[in-house]
Amino acid sequence: MCGTKSLLSEQDLTIALVAGELSGDNLGAPLILAIKQVYPKAKFVGIGGPQMIAAGLESWTDIEDLSVNGFVDPIRRLPSLLRILLGTRDRITQIAPDCFIGIDFNFFNGLLEGMVKKRGIKTVHYVSPSVWAWRRGRIKSLRRNLDLMLTLYPFETQIYRDNGINVEFVGHPKADEISEVQRIDAKAEARKKLDLRFEAAIQEPPVIAMLPGSRGSEVKLSAPDFLMAAQIISEQKPGSCFIIPAANQKRHAQMAGLIKQHAPQLHIKLVMGESQTAMLAADAVLVNSGTATLEAMLLRRPMVMSYRLGSLTYAVVSRIVSIKHFALPNILANEKIVPEYLQSNATPEALANALLELLEDDEHPELMKRFASIHADLKRSSGEVAATAILTLCDKRVD
Repeated sequence: MCGTKSLLSEQDLTIALVAGELSGDNLGAPLILAIKQVYPKAKFVGIGGPQMIAAGLESWTDIEDLSVNGFVDPIRRLPSLLRILLGTRDRITQIAPDCFIGIDFNFFNGLLEGMVKKRGIKTVHYVSPSVWAWRRGRIKSLRRNLDLMLTLYPFETQIYRDNGINVEFVGHPKADEISEVQRIDAKAEARKKLDLRFEAAIQEPPVIAMLPGSRGSEVKLSAPDFLMAAQIISEQKPGSCFIIPAANQKRHAQMAGLIKQHAPQLHIKLVMGESQTAMLAADAVLVNSGTATLEAMLLRRPMVMSYRLGSLTYAVVSRIVSIKHFALPNILANEKIVPEYLQSNATPEALANALLELLEDDEHPELMKRFASIHADLKRSSGEVAATAILTLCDKRVD
């Protein structure tokens, strides 16, 4: 790809993208940069977060305006989401880009993909919906609305091939970004960067990173359990230090209020961003379900996964989801290699006990072997592979 830059730099290329949450923003940014390696003057428009904007996206809407969770929250915010959906459709149609890429955010982007494809615009979906877990009937609408599906995980491709959908396994950009072998001194360097300070009388107190989510609704539901678990751990292991990285300023303010309410006396370091540094600094990680579980695995950190949904949302989801595991490392391993606690099982006591058990072993050799194997499977230069597939769809030269 790199050798064609001089030949392709003057060709017109416009791509519309929509990411509805920060995990999608993390995927969109390296994709934009990979395409710009071939088409430096390519134009990128749509909706994204700070990383996609820094990579060159002209964003039309604050990504926070789209960030919703579960089934109830989108219903409450339906009027504003509908305005954004229709406004984005109109702007994409007016621009007539070479293609539209919906990054995760499946329901919103699924509707948008159907709308713009009817207007003759090629469509790509980046991050497979969990059709292997629930609502397999969506395959029909995906086949109708998509020209290309890009999957992050190898087990996802077969269902699309079986249903005649153009699919490409691209791997996960985090697997490319994060070194496969963490240096022995990475933990010490991360602790120094975060300026962690311990009580002088306590040697090597345990450090636990806590990631209750990037959405406000996730933090509201999970953070109290996390903080009460921290209280239990502190009673068992005095001097324990807890690091909580906030995804943005809103989550930082929200988390600060919850700490004041639930755990004002604990040794908690609340930081802006720095999720990777926080996990590298930790002996164990307590993490909400989602991409953060993958990141903890790639960083070779033992973890406990916890997840809560609103009661109504959970009542619906629990009846339609048909998978054995929810933490990404467990799904990828096809067995339970990290503890996971859902809904009523995600009690502070259960989370604390699971973390205390992890802290008893400093090395976790068998778990680290499984993490390394999964990491190797996901490492594919995903940005370049995805960019090649997209440019080929757009009839652009990539040789």
